[in-house]
Order: sequence, then structure tokens, then C-alpha cells
Amino acid sequence: MKAKTLKGTRDFLPEQIAKRKYIFGIIEDVFKKYAFSQIETPAMEEMSTLSGKYGEEGDKLLFKILNNGDFLEKADEKALLEKDSFKLAPTIAKRGLRYDLTVPFARFVVNNQNDLVFPFKRYQIQPVWRADRPQRGRYQEFYQCDADVVGSDGLLYEAELVQIYHEVFKKLGIGVQIKINNRKVLFGLAEAAGIADKFVDMTIAIDKLDKIGKEGVEKELSERGVSLESTEKIFKMLEVTHFEDLRPFFNEGSEGIKGLDELKQVYDFISCTQIKNLVFDVKLARGLGYYTGCIFEVAVDTHIHEGFVMGSIGGGGRYDNLTSSFGLPNMSGVGISFGAERIFDVLTELNLFPPNVESKSSIVLMAMDQNSLVYAFQVASTLRDQGLNVDIYPESGKLKKQIKYAVDKGVKYAGIIGDQEVADQVVMCKNLETGEQRALGLEDLMSVISRG
Repeated sequence: MKAKTLKGTRDFLPEQIAKRKYIFGIIEDVFKKYAFSQIETPAMEEMSTLSGKYGEEGDKLLFKILNNGDFLEKADEKALLEKDSFKLAPTIAKRGLRYDLTVPFARFVVNNQNDLVFPFKRYQIQPVWRADRPQRGRYQEFYQCDADVVGSDGLLYEAELVQIYHEVFKKLGIGVQIKINNRKVLFGLAEAAGIADKFVDMTIAIDKLDKIGKEGVEKELSERGVSLESTEKIFKMLEVTHFEDLRPFFNEGSEGIKGLDELKQVYDFISCTQIKNLVFDVKLARGLGYYTGCIFEVAVDTHIHEGFVMGSIGGGGRYDNLTSSFGLPNMSGVGISFGAERIFDVLTELNLFPPNVESKSSIVLMAMDQNSLVYAFQVASTLRDQGLNVDIYPESGKLKKQIKYAVDKGVKYAGIIGDQEVADQVVMCKNLETGEQRALGLEDLMSVISRG
């Protein structure tokens, strides 16, 4: 029986790994440029750490890990008999795989607060897991590349994070729209529609607008107890394209007005830059429950990449209360994440990876007999000491087979070694693209393969 990869996961071949490292390298360089420091956290967290942080929808997608040993030993017997998975799960699975990097980061900050200098700027590039339905651009195991700042309410950091998004995607060659909204503005919508008590229900429904359309959102709001009159008011406000046009809908001093003022501050910072693709989107809700201020989402610009459709390739926002759930109140934070898997798919489908992104061997050394193979090993060691990527075919013998190996690997040069080459202390260097070959000493050989 053929072994399969698990649903929502992927294997990566060497060329794909090289392309992924290219993405990570660009993102990491920009993070460092803005003075972010790298940390790492465990793949597993206590379920109590993860649960209740992602909203109703997110909590359903948490991967749970069964307790060690006899995981049924302390199981809720009643829940087991009644097949009540929600009551059973906490008694048989006290750990889970991280859903994102932000909640573990909040836990990290609380645990290590005495060793950190605030505001603390961190970046993190690690895998996360979500029990989501796999589809194009969406996986159950995927990497996130996050940058967060904790310990400051300053909206300058929102502006810096917009700059990071802009710079990374410019370097990657992807035309994007950086969408921005504010959770306070969304609360203002709920207040103006008379459903402040159903704010969470409203944001969950709005967040699905692109997926289920207006009728689907209307239906969901109705099912959640929102009247038709309130729904109509909500959709009237959702038609607004400039955030200042929402002011007439909100009462002075309300949360909605505070949200609009915060957006204005971010745009004031950005106004001195060349960033033209920061777009206000009142429909942007971000389903995660911990956001409290500005929120972001990045989408491929379909005007630049005509007809290309992909889900969001980045997102984030301000979260004022996340560390308080771990016992550290008044520690505001803001952060963004890059969806590495989707960015990989975008670059692949749009053919935007640079040529020769994979670091291939400079040369494959080939020996005609055992004595030549020993010399080939010595040559390889010398070339590697000079920082060159060198491969050796492991067996002496037929040249045709060895040449095929080098061609199949896409290597430009073959270094052929026989009795004469050993005697002369040279290597017969053959250009596999042109067929040209000549005997070279080690210094000349280094020079040739260094030029590529």
C-alpha cells in the first residue's frame, strides 16, 4: 500500500525548499532591518493556553493531542458514553498544536517579562496547525512569519508594520493591496445599528462576506437574532469606501470615533512614505477574537496580476488584552503575519521566483578508477574549503552514467579524472552545456566554476 501525506500537508523537494528559503530570507532581512529580534516557542501548548483566544470559529480548528499513556484513564465517562466530544476533549487532551504564533507569544512575554526590554519587538518563523478544510492556498500545516511589538500603545508601530508589508512584497515582486480597518470602527457599526450586544456575531458574519456573499451574511445575521432593519443599516455602512465618511454614523466620543481617529493617525504616519497601496476596507473584520484596534489583511492586487485570485497572504492587528489572560494586564501589542505557503503558491503560479534560486553544485567530480576516486576526494575537499559547492559521483567507472547524473541534477560542469589527470594533478573540466572541455589546475578550475 502506498503511504500518503496527511490531508492538508505537503512534502517539499530540494528546489521547493530553496524557493521557500528565498521567501523566508527576504522576510527575515526586512524584519531585522526594523530592529525585530528572533524568538521560538514550542509546537505544543497547554489547551488552556490556546482555548478561548481565537473566537468561536477558531477554537473549532484547534488540533488536540491525546494525553500520554492511557488517555482514557481520566476521561469523563458520562461524556464518553453520550459521545459528547466537547465535554470529553478536556479530559483526554490537555495539550494542543499551536494555531498561530501570536497566542504562544503572549504566553512567552508573560513567562519571560523580567528578561525582556519593552517595547519588545520580536519576529518568529515557525509552523502552525489548523484543522481547516484543505483547499487551494489553505493547508492544515503551514508556516507563519510573524512580527509583533508588545509594551506600547503607539500607533507608530502600526505604520511600521505597514512599511514591512510594503517592502517585503515589493522585494518579492508581488503587487498587493494592504487592507486596513479597526475593530473599534466595527464596534461603531454595531452600535449605530443598535446591536452592540451582538458585536461578535456581526463580525463573524461580516468576515465571511467574500465567501458566502451578501445573502449568506444576511441569513447568518438573521439566525443570530439581528433584525432586518439593523442588517440594512450595517450594509449601508459597509458601502463606505473612505473611513472619514463613517463619522456621521457614529456618536461623538464613541468607540467608532476612536477607531476612525486611530486610522487617521496611521495614515498621517504613512503620508510621508511612497506607500500608495494602503486601502481602507470597512468590510475587513478578521475573525480572531483577540483583536481590539487596527487590523490588517494583504491580498494580491488583481489589477496588477490580472485575473489572479488567492486568499489573503498576510494579516494581523492590535491586541490590547491578550497577555491579561495569562496574568499580565495593560500590555498592549500589535503584530502582522505572512502566509508563507500562500506566498509560495503565488510566486509559483505567477512565475515570479528568480532563476537559479536553488543553490546547486558547482561541479560533479567523476573518477575513471579507484585511484582517481581518491584524488577526486582530495580535489573536492580543496574546492569546498574555498566555499564552492562540489559533488562527487560515489563510484568509479562508466563515464556515461556519471555524466547523466550531473545532467539530471542540472549541474553545469563535470570534472573528469583518470590516470593522466592524477599524474598531471589536473582535472578535465567539461562544460555540459557547450560540450567544451579542457584540463585545468586547481586554481584555474576554482576560477572557472566560481564564475558559474
